[in-house]
Amino acid sequence: MIVVPIKDGENLERSLKKLKRKFEKIGVVKELRNRQKFTKKSVIRREQILKAIYIQKLRDQEGE
Repeated sequence: MIVVPIKDGENLERSLKKLKRKFEKIGVVKELRNRQKFTKKSVIRREQILKAIYIQKLRDQEGE
């Protein structure tokens, strides 16, 4: 359960922004989307490898 403490006199918009930030940080929405469909472990692993290769290429380009 996500709890957002609200201080006296704090703006409601600000507390909603804190709540949204916590949702993003925890990854609730992303997990719900992933659970809507089944993905094979081999496909997940392949995506992770491709992402790692892409990030490595970006880091190599920065160093040049």
